[in-house]
Amino acid sequence: MKRYIPIIVGILVAAFALSTLRLPDSKTAFDTEKFGTLPILVNGRIKPLDTVARTSLLFMQHKQTFKRPDGTRLEPVEWLLDVFFRPDLSDDYRHFRIVSPDVLALFSLREEDGDHFRYSFNQLRPAIQELERQAELTFEIESALRTPFQKSVVQLREQMMLYHRLKHSMQLPDSEDFLAEVLRFQEVLPAGVAAARAKSTGTEMNEADFKSILDFANRYEFMASMAYILPVPPPEGSADGTTWFNIGQALQRAFEKQAIDAHVMAYAAMGHAYRAGSHEQFNEIVRIHSEQFEKRFTDKLDRSKVEFRFNHAQPFYKASILFVLAFLLAVFSWLKWPEELGRSAFWVVLVAFLLMTLGIATRMWLEARPPVTNLYSSALFVGWGSVLLGLILERFFRNGIGSVTASTVGFLCLVIAHNLSFTGDTMEMMRAVLDDNFWLATHVVVITIGYSAMFLAGFLAIVYVVMGTITRRLDAPTADALTRMVYGIVCFATLFSLVGTILGGIWADQSWGRFWGWDPKENGALLIVLWCAVILHSRWGGLVRQRGLMNLAILGNVVTAWSWFGVNMLGVGLHSYGFMDSAFIPLVVFGLSQVAIVGLGSLPLPMWRSFKAA
Repeated sequence: MKRYIPIIVGILVAAFALSTLRLPDSKTAFDTEKFGTLPILVNGRIKPLDTVARTSLLFMQHKQTFKRPDGTRLEPVEWLLDVFFRPDLSDDYRHFRIVSPDVLALFSLREEDGDHFRYSFNQLRPAIQELERQAELTFEIESALRTPFQKSVVQLREQMMLYHRLKHSMQLPDSEDFLAEVLRFQEVLPAGVAAARAKSTGTEMNEADFKSILDFANRYEFMASMAYILPVPPPEGSADGTTWFNIGQALQRAFEKQAIDAHVMAYAAMGHAYRAGSHEQFNEIVRIHSEQFEKRFTDKLDRSKVEFRFNHAQPFYKASILFVLAFLLAVFSWLKWPEELGRSAFWVVLVAFLLMTLGIATRMWLEARPPVTNLYSSALFVGWGSVLLGLILERFFRNGIGSVTASTVGFLCLVIAHNLSFTGDTMEMMRAVLDDNFWLATHVVVITIGYSAMFLAGFLAIVYVVMGTITRRLDAPTADALTRMVYGIVCFATLFSLVGTILGGIWADQSWGRFWGWDPKENGALLIVLWCAVILHSRWGGLVRQRGLMNLAILGNVVTAWSWFGVNMLGVGLHSYGFMDSAFIPLVVFGLSQVAIVGLGSLPLPMWRSFKAA
């Protein structure tokens, strides 16, 4: 029976992977799928409304799932619909994450007043002015010198500002019926504009018409300044075919065009139907609006549909689940049924790798960019590269070690990527200095592959130390195999790190007119190359044997982590593109853990539980 285990595991894992292609059944009568695929412009990138919902929830509460106070589970786009069109409901939703006791005290709140450290706008409303005052005081202090309380104040203010801007994106929150208001605006627009022109020329005018149009102008000017998303595309036949507008701006343009944009009317009608609970009317408006969009912006709508399906598929989340399963199968293969469980682990890692590949390829297509453009995508690619190398090792050695290290590094990199997603859209627009696909596809990819190799070598070395000190599994053949693995991967990492560093210097020469400037990021890249050279020369010169090689490889994890994240946290230099001080403690903990493992690997030989390691 045990010979069928790989087949059974393979079928179940393949079915799990294929389930990512199926959209879940909607639990609401409103066509949230079609609404969620509607393209809008935010921060320079056209994306579906579903992405806006997910990134907003991640930014505010660090997770995409959401429950109403009554326990009803909402899809992200359903939550966004309530924020857009039912702010009276969403103001009671607990979606602001606050973990600082001092910030809670600012609002006279306690931990038990929230839901897993999450609080509603109405709970925070009474002390908003005090929050603003504290934030203004904090802005006068350099970011690196701010206290945890001050950092939490700024973070909460940014979260509340995002929510406030979302509420003003599709309608004015104080409008009881925004569609009726827009229709009224359309009705008084001709007379109001005529009165305004008469006012400017000093001729006789209708005071009531002038006051009415002035009220509308003030309301829509405020809406234009607050709105977060730009859902109105360029008018047909306009000279500038790239400028999108928010609803407030589009309504302001009505004064000049003497007509209200059809997209504004469509979104106002959607809001009216949604507030009234008329799902049939809502779905019909969304369908017609989507069809009109498709006539002029087929490519943008197609990309939005793909991104919508990508959001729901969550390939990286499902890959992380498979990595855990593969790790357990590989570890258990050392205890029983090594061939069957080892093969099962290999196939599970392979399926997880294919999911990662599909996810990265989809992101590349959506962005029209190489795989690495920011810290988030670098975490994905580092994990992808390590898993690929681990699969190759497992294919040659067939001892489960390649599967264990591949699944471990892959899972950790996906966890890092998940935490990096809390900052907002992970497919953000590129900074001007990085906006070069050639160098992104050469220097950045090559240097990131070097990171992958260094981490894989380091984790292979950790397996060596753990097996030799905590278990009795490290026999001479296994130790020799691990030594060959680590040595080969370090050679691979040396090549890619060196070539990547040289390519980076050439790019710097083209961008800034100098090949090398001792920038922190440049120094970090050089440190990896030098550490690889230390490992190889120590081995060639006989200064270290097996255990020494492993300990040096483990310390390579610290050097690589510093080059990858640490230099960004210095906040100085031309390469500090991904500054996030929240990573400081995890980075320190990781470094200390590696030093502790090196200490374990340096124990006197009599304390090793298996063969006498060289």
